[in-house]
Amino acid sequence: MAEASQVVDEELEQILDEEAFMILHSGETPEIAYYSSRHFLFEDVDGPRLKPGSVDLSRLKRAVFERYRKILLRDMNPAFRDKRIYRGLARSIANWQRLKTFALKEGFNISEVREEAARHLASFLENEVHELKTGSRKASSINCSWQELKEFASELGIDRSTLPEGIENLCQNT
Repeated sequence: MAEASQVVDEELEQILDEEAFMILHSGETPEIAYYSSRHFLFEDVDGPRLKPGSVDLSRLKRAVFERYRKILLRDMNPAFRDKRIYRGLARSIANWQRLKTFALKEGFNISEVREEAARHLASFLENEVHELKTGSRKASSINCSWQELKEFASELGIDRSTLPEGIENLCQNT
């Protein structure tokens, strides 16, 4: 196996940039893209076959974190509700859990993402209630239970008393 120093530094930087780009634009599971990148860097016969520990993977880990952040917030954006990419609040909840687990394992601080997600969720819920009341939307797009929504909001630091009135009636009965 080659040492990182044996691969031209500029070439290595380009490879890491490309791998980070692929993670940032991966699908719903950025950690799979991350582990694919690791395989390419260290084991793939067509990769640089670097020695594990010889290269800083922090930019790839940051890309995973940012991708989770992006897809978490995407599903709390009302503009995407009727588009193919929309997965709903249930997926935001799942991605929040994945983000938390990854951040804990890799030492990322999630406080800013938590605050950003709280703002997005509060805005999404207000918008949902408003559109249903005014008739501009015919059915709720909330695809999680009231219990799941309450727990998610609480984890994001949103006090239950500040949730829009009647929001529990828009949740799925599961």
